[in-house]
Parts: sequence; C-alpha cells; structure tokens
Amino acid sequence: MLLLTHVILVTSLWSYTKADTLITQLMPSVIKKQGNTAFLECQIKTGAFKKNVYIHWYRQKPDQPLQRILYISSNENVVHEQGVSEERYEARKWKQDLPASLRIHRVNEADAGLYYCACWDNSGWIKIFGEGTKLIVTPSDRNLNVGTSPKPTIFLPSIAETTLHNAGTYLCLLENFFPDVIKIDWKEKNDKTVLKSQQGDTIKTYDTYMKFSWLTVTGVSVNKEYKCIIKHERNKGGVEQEILFPSQKKELTAITSAKPSMRYEDDVLQLQLMNTSAYYIYLLLLLKSLAYSVAITFYLLGDQHSVAMGRVP
Repeated sequence: MLLLTHVILVTSLWSYTKADTLITQLMPSVIKKQGNTAFLECQIKTGAFKKNVYIHWYRQKPDQPLQRILYISSNENVVHEQGVSEERYEARKWKQDLPASLRIHRVNEADAGLYYCACWDNSGWIKIFGEGTKLIVTPSDRNLNVGTSPKPTIFLPSIAETTLHNAGTYLCLLENFFPDVIKIDWKEKNDKTVLKSQQGDTIKTYDTYMKFSWLTVTGVSVNKEYKCIIKHERNKGGVEQEILFPSQKKELTAITSAKPSMRYEDDVLQLQLMNTSAYYIYLLLLLKSLAYSVAITFYLLGDQHSVAMGRVP
C-alpha cells in the first residue's frame, strides 16, 4: 500500500497535471530474473519545464516510505544516495523529449519495488512524479517464456439493454497474465481521450492473475465504436493490446434485417454472452463476499473470546 506521504504527493500531482501528462513511465512493470539487468524508462516533456531540469529516481518498497536512490543534475552528473551502488545503478538523461533511463545491473530481491522518476515544476514548489514502474525479481530458475500475456474475453451489450434502455455495457475480461501489474483504458475509436470506466480487483488464480473492466455508455454514444486498451509487460511485441468493440447500432441493424433463423441464432448468442458475463461477475463478487465473511467471523470470534476472558474471576 502507498504510504500517506506519497498519496499526498500524487494527489498534488494529479491536480497539477490532469490536463496534460508531463511525465510518463513507459511500462507499468518490469520482471527480471536474479542476476539480470533491469531497464526502466521515463518520458519527460522537457519543453514544459525550464532548461537544465534535474531528474530524480525514487524507490518504494511495501510498507516503507519513498527513498530517493539517485538524481541526475543539470550537467548530467549522476549523484547516488548513500548506500546505493554506483556500479549497479546506472542512470542517463537525454536532450529534448527522449526518455531518461535507469539500469539496474545484477538485480536481486532487495532491488524489487516501485520505481518513480520525478522532477520539480517551474515554480520549484511541486515535485511531479510519474505513475511508477514495478520491478519484480524472480528466482533465476523460473521460466519466464511461458505465455503469460493477458488473454481477453469480450462481452457486448445485450439487445434488451440497447433497445429498451438506450444504453450499452461493454465488458473486457483478462485472464492468465503475470505479473499482476496491468493497466486497462477505454477510448472511442480514432480518439485519444481516455473514458471513465470501472475496474474490478486483480485476483490471483494459481500462478497467474485475472481482472475485468467495463464501460457503460448511454444515448447517442451507443452508436459509437470503442476499444479496450491493455498495457502489460508480457504483451506480444511489447506494444499495447487493443480490442475493438463494434457499434451497437450496426449490430442491431444487422440483426433486425437478418432472416428469422439468423435472428434466433444471434439472440441465443447474445443470451449466452449475457449469462457468461453474469456468471463471471457473480463469481468474483462471491469470492469477495467470502473473503469479507471470513474476516468478520475471525473478528467476532476474537471479540467473544475477549468477553469470555473478561468474565473469568
């Protein structure tokens, strides 16, 4: 969990940069075997800052405060904090808008954590942070070549939802991915604006993870095409995975103009999709409910035990 100090910093950052992302960390996670080299990048819009900007790199481990590990000065000198290996931690920055980079050689378990790049804004009062990159260090004998990229299953809005309520809910289920760090955005086709969507919890299933996200639109927006954009380290080719959802107006027109037998088959397919979607959502909610029930049961049992102990002479 993020500590309060960092939450305050990120909150300040959000209010300052929500209109324009000034710092972008290109990957949400990096997974490396022990002994290998980890490579982290940070894109900074240098044109928005004064010249000779300093770049700072921070690391945060679970339940620990942010720790600055080094910074790059205006003349490109790298200054390491005390106790940080100059040999293993190598940082560079480039002119213009090319990414700054941090290399960690011969990684070990102690290097694991969230890494943030940051710099001061022009006022010198606000330090702007990137979104962070999670470095995961695995044993050297673990096979990382197994297909652990997100496996998508999509669910389209039902006919009843689009015709009776003039609304549509698009659901994207992602399964069997590792590591657990994943980013899911929704956009209109041919548009760069990120839409407001809902995100489910990331749930561990054996050695991999699953997560679902959904987008609900109303009115004339139902007639548009949307895409679910998935950013994950194990994506094929290292690029974002995009899943296009067709316009429901086109789908509905195709269904109503089809032969009766075709309409029946499409209705059955829509019903199957609705039932499958409902099943997954019900399953996930059930798992959360069971977790809460177990926690409450332990709490009540502990409370009763305390009361009973209090009655002993």
